[in-house]
Amino acid sequence: MKLVLLALFVAVTAFGYWLRFINLRHLKRYGNEVPKGFEGAIDADKLRTSSAYTFDSSRLGLWESLFDNALAVLFLFCGLITIYDRFITGLTCSSIGAAILFFLFLTWAQSLLGIPFHLYGTFRIEARYGFNTMTPRLWIMDFLKSQAIGSLLLALLVGAAFWLIQWSPARWWIWVWAFMAVFSLFMMFLSPSVIEPLFNKFEPVTEEGLEAEIRTMVGKAGLKVSRVMQMDASRRSRHSNAYFSGIGRVKRIVLFDTLIRQMSHGEILAVLAHEIGHWKKGHIRKRLAMAQVMSLAGAWISFRLLNWEGLPGLPGLLGLPADASLAGRMVILGFIGSLVLFPLTPLSAWLSRRHEREADRFAADLTDRPRDMASALVKLSAENLSNLFPHPLYAAFHYSHPPVVERVRALIAEKPSR
Repeated sequence: MKLVLLALFVAVTAFGYWLRFINLRHLKRYGNEVPKGFEGAIDADKLRTSSAYTFDSSRLGLWESLFDNALAVLFLFCGLITIYDRFITGLTCSSIGAAILFFLFLTWAQSLLGIPFHLYGTFRIEARYGFNTMTPRLWIMDFLKSQAIGSLLLALLVGAAFWLIQWSPARWWIWVWAFMAVFSLFMMFLSPSVIEPLFNKFEPVTEEGLEAEIRTMVGKAGLKVSRVMQMDASRRSRHSNAYFSGIGRVKRIVLFDTLIRQMSHGEILAVLAHEIGHWKKGHIRKRLAMAQVMSLAGAWISFRLLNWEGLPGLPGLLGLPADASLAGRMVILGFIGSLVLFPLTPLSAWLSRRHEREADRFAADLTDRPRDMASALVKLSAENLSNLFPHPLYAAFHYSHPPVVERVRALIAEKPSR
């Protein structure tokens, strides 16, 4: 079975690399002609720069993926997980403490090994194309803060989950699922006011008249938002974006300061109308519900497989000793689960793209100015050097949004109602 799983892992990985290859080949073949609707914002020089950025970013992603996959093979198929598992078990007599250390050390190792790739991406590739504005000091501070927050939350989640497992050995799957569901909702309340301000400065929108226009549009949509804020994204990057944050009474609209500088009021309103569309169409609620249903099913399946006592047992599938700890079994289960669920990747991406199309149509109806949304997408693509020519199969697997040329074409075809 070990060789079967290794062959399946190699096949899935090779398929992913083949998708990368055909995507870049498609860009090289078709990426020289400015698409309809993009004239004025993108010219031949911009297209060449965009293609070069895509190639450089993809090349870095490929090397990072090769490195990560090589480590995964060594860790799981060459027995390093057994050595690591026994090392952690020997550090403490507490099964809960051992589980926390098991996942913390793995996370820290992964973060440290990823530093060279992140540094090269930020200070070479992003800087080469004029995006990076982050100083080394700010990068280090962000890294340390994210590691501290992530480690604290991970320790809390692992500790609580393993305590529940000890407390209710026969029913822990439903208790762990319920705890994780409540915790995720709690984080949606906590993040906007506690975590996000640790990394960025948020302040009321300073662009004259913009906040009033936003609140008028939000009111027209029948949505209540506590705040309309702008974020100092330009401290780190010249990439632009906007998003909704929080849930319930703490919902707020956040605009990157880079977005405000790049777009007209009408284009900004169109981008926000798109985000409002996700709320009004129930996309966020549906995604949360679907995620919880999948999590509940996953918790039950995990319970059954983690308690598999017969031969070969879960560790035995990888040719490992049967005395692996519960934390080690979870890592093995997560690896196998990623292979089994891989065929669902395009389905998940398709559902996301469907929601994005619905949000685009909602934005066109709410503002009654579909060309503002089209113009905003064109500017976002130009400013962010987006790939305008993804291979259809690559997009089917990896794109959560429809290709931008397709979105612009659909919006231009929309007719205002008045």
